[in-house]
Amino acid sequence: MERLTGAGVSPGAGYGPAYVMGGAVPEPAAGSRHDDDPVGETARAEAAVERVAVELEARGEAVGGDAQDVLATQAMIARDPALSADVAALIDAGTSAERAVYEAFMRYRDVLSEIGGYLGGRVTDLDDIRDRVIAELTGVPMPGLPSGDPSEPYVLVARDLAPADTALLSPEIVAAFVTEAGGPTSHTAILARAMGVPAVVACAGAGTIVNGTYVLVDGTTGMVGLVPSEEEVAATLHVAKEREAILAASSGGPGATSDGRPVALLANIGGPRDMRAALRYGAEGVGLYRTEFLFLDREDAPSEEEQMAAYREVLTAFPGAPVTVRVLDAGADKPLGFLPAPGHEPNPALGERGLRILRAYPDVMMGQLRALARAAEGTSARLHVMAPMVADAQEAAWFAGACEEAGLTSAGVMIEIPAAALRAAELASVVDFFSVGTNDLAQYTLAADREVGGLTRFQDPWQPVLLDLVAMAASAGVPCGVCGEAGSDPALACVLAGLGVTSLSMGAPALPWARAALARHTLAQCQAAATAARAARSAEDARAAARAHLPGLAQLSV
Repeated sequence: MERLTGAGVSPGAGYGPAYVMGGAVPEPAAGSRHDDDPVGETARAEAAVERVAVELEARGEAVGGDAQDVLATQAMIARDPALSADVAALIDAGTSAERAVYEAFMRYRDVLSEIGGYLGGRVTDLDDIRDRVIAELTGVPMPGLPSGDPSEPYVLVARDLAPADTALLSPEIVAAFVTEAGGPTSHTAILARAMGVPAVVACAGAGTIVNGTYVLVDGTTGMVGLVPSEEEVAATLHVAKEREAILAASSGGPGATSDGRPVALLANIGGPRDMRAALRYGAEGVGLYRTEFLFLDREDAPSEEEQMAAYREVLTAFPGAPVTVRVLDAGADKPLGFLPAPGHEPNPALGERGLRILRAYPDVMMGQLRALARAAEGTSARLHVMAPMVADAQEAAWFAGACEEAGLTSAGVMIEIPAAALRAAELASVVDFFSVGTNDLAQYTLAADREVGGLTRFQDPWQPVLLDLVAMAASAGVPCGVCGEAGSDPALACVLAGLGVTSLSMGAPALPWARAALARHTLAQCQAAATAARAARSAEDARAAARAHLPGLAQLSV
């Protein structure tokens, strides 16, 4: 069979005929005008936008989890007042609703592209929203997945997949998917792992796959085979089933190396709706509770009572276990109407986001901290609260003081900025724990936008310099976890343990892989793998060097 190679981002194997998603909705004709009824034309555009936003929210609510957070953000972008004003101004000048939407969104698109970083990564999302609104206005088919009941599971092939489409993927319908763009930490990859659909992204040549071609996908190795033989299909699916059997035997119990060094295996969640999966896959607690879902798409911050109810639901689900909550991480690609940036930011990804914007709005943060303290009363969960985007010890101390004022006993910070890792010892003197966000740490260390498929090699968590920074944080004298997607790689889970990381948090379906990999190696083997990886000169070499010290991975076929 002909083989293509990409980044395997969601484990498992799938086989079926290719369904190649079409291109964008046709561009409305330049210069198209309406019939001198700007009020009616504006109302028509606003109604189409609202229908698209409601549909995005409905899709998110239907599947929950990370998808709901992502799609709620897309709905908020669709309803952006600045975009609405631009559309209305164009319509007032005589432009048709369809063309006005197109031109307004393209202007916004150009701005985001120039900004780059997180906001630059939202260009694909913006294009999808634009096309959906134009499809509503013109009556052309809505972009997205095939309709109807397929006769057999298919392999979805696309240039890229919008979150609104990725959220609807189901293992019963989609055997796997392959995209030409995207990266290991893109929204598409994260959602695929959360749903358990095998996936390969950044696959060069995927655009040449013809509709109906039978495709074999290995989401673990990144292999995409075209027109495979029956023997090749059987062998790949057999290996995948063997992996599943091993993982089934590793679905519970505490994480630890084979000689007993504990490494807590925790789940990343976006709210109470994700608890079922976390418990099903044997999470020992929560390593990253993203609280943004409570704040998105609203004009005012949620009340303390509303927050307290949501937090308590999670805390009571994990009696006696750690639950690490990240306070509101707003700004950059997650703008909130009631938390505007204090001034114009030419590059929001490097502006006032995370803890920086909370320092500008301390009442919002203190309300959240008080709600967390009240939610923990009467529960046995071990509540830890951490701040995002902390750069130095001064910021860390300010946050720790705020937590103490609110009655919280465990305050930590995320290590996402290289400066924080380099001065980890100073930060450790004022907080109780660290949590390394490998996705952002890689992005800022290597100046590589995590949403850009062409920069995949820089986004790779195996980059030796990234491992050096993790080692610095892990040796600073306080418990240090990793809550980025790095821990979902079984080999890298062992390396992180060897670096001294005390816990790993990830999407729930990846927990059995990490548990099985750790259980097959001693701490000494993990340390040797970590040393070899750090001594390498590239991510590829680091991965190969580490695996040479991790023979138990062969049993997992990863």
